[in-house]
Amino acid sequence: MTFRPPTPFNIADHFLDARVREGRGDRVALRHAAGTVSYADLKGASSRFGHLLLEAGVRPGDRVIVALPDTPDYVAALFGILKAGAVVVMLNPHLKRAEVDYLLEYTGATAAFVHPETGGPLTEAVAEAREAGGEGRTLATGALERVFRVGTPDLESRIAQQSALLEPFAAGPDDPAIWLFSGGTTGFPKGVVQSHRSFANTTELYAKGVIGYTEDDVTASVPKLYFGYATGSNLFFPMSVGASCVLFPERCEVEVLFDVIERFRPTILVNVPTMVNHMVGHPRAAERDLSSLRLSTSAGEALPRELHERWRDLFGVELVDGLGTAEMWHIFLSNRPGEVRPGSLGRAVPGFEVRVCDAEGREVPDGEVGYLRVRGESRAIEYWRHPEKTARAFRGDWYVSEDMLRRDEEGFFYYEGRADDMLKVSGKWLSPGEVENCLMAHPAVVEVAVVGHVNADGLTKPWAFVRIDGDHPATPSLEGELQQFVKDRLAPYKYPRRVIVMDDLPRTHLGKIDRGRLRGVDS
Repeated sequence: MTFRPPTPFNIADHFLDARVREGRGDRVALRHAAGTVSYADLKGASSRFGHLLLEAGVRPGDRVIVALPDTPDYVAALFGILKAGAVVVMLNPHLKRAEVDYLLEYTGATAAFVHPETGGPLTEAVAEAREAGGEGRTLATGALERVFRVGTPDLESRIAQQSALLEPFAAGPDDPAIWLFSGGTTGFPKGVVQSHRSFANTTELYAKGVIGYTEDDVTASVPKLYFGYATGSNLFFPMSVGASCVLFPERCEVEVLFDVIERFRPTILVNVPTMVNHMVGHPRAAERDLSSLRLSTSAGEALPRELHERWRDLFGVELVDGLGTAEMWHIFLSNRPGEVRPGSLGRAVPGFEVRVCDAEGREVPDGEVGYLRVRGESRAIEYWRHPEKTARAFRGDWYVSEDMLRRDEEGFFYYEGRADDMLKVSGKWLSPGEVENCLMAHPAVVEVAVVGHVNADGLTKPWAFVRIDGDHPATPSLEGELQQFVKDRLAPYKYPRRVIVMDDLPRTHLGKIDRGRLRGVDS
């Protein structure tokens, strides 16, 4: 059960132009603060962006950066790059200068779309490289206009002069289409090169086969489009059936999200556990109107059972948790609408084979913890410029992950953490997630991360970093209270030896808790 694409095959045609050929050109593709964009108008806009790149000398196979806020221009640029035969490199538009310097050299991009309000670090890096003669800087080899400042009058005028007709480049199904970035918690991320086939395959198997997107759906997303989870759930998936997605450029704070839901009335909310936590913890959450939602998805990090149940009890909206990776592009383990088991990742999406194995690749019995292995037609091509890591992660048809899972006898999977997060405490394995789930049941705790710290004797012990509810002050007795809370519910060796209250937990470039930084905290 996989998607068999024709040859040639370009996802700009598959997700966008095909809707116009089907007679859906007048349907709304994008909804935003200033109005709506139809499929026909988006098709024309993407063609203009494609012609702009071709005019500037961008060639098939070149990598082009998109570092824009979530607006219709982002979508037009993305599909325009694909139509020109180039490869999309999606970057967080709010990157700092050090990250920009690294990614310009690492990606070897020949052009970039930036926004005047957020693209300063990238534009500055290119200008400095030009002044230095281009040594070691990739974008400086072309004309400066290859850094396209979207939204400026000059660029808008240039785009308006381009033709609204452009046949998508005749790519092969297994040609590179889009770069994602691995969600590692330390160091700079790895570029994950994904093919046209991958995006179409998961759309058929997960979006249509499990979630059941229809043309009447309206989607809205917490993560932004540069995050592969949102690229699928809030763009490709709705567009594959002629539905529409909501775009907003603001950072997704909880008040902004509630307002977006009430204004645009989405039927599917693309969510993450951190925002689930913010929503259920909002003092006026019960007064906000989520009645338009038929379901919310959750992915990107572990969703504690206690948090899932708080969401269900407060909002009454089905929350469908699942697991995906950049290496497999999107979700391959998922609960099903109407069949949700809180605390679990659900079962394998039909079309993907998922195993739980030991370090030698042997399947472990149900109930035991092991390494995730998955195969299917959405597997990445490689990690860019990381041949050793590519060989270690991609073995034959399989992607071998450092994620640790267990499976029960009914085929439901449960997340136990990353292999490098698992702790050997008192000679026994400890999953940080188990302690985190326990602490989340305490009324004072709104967010928690458990990591291992090596003590003076060289032994690893669990420490808990918590963010607490405003109604529960960080009194000197709170640490002991939380430690006893865990002791009363889990085996004695599992309780956190330290509980440290923080105003906020550090985050990676994808918004996940940065456990590497927490391991470096001394007190």
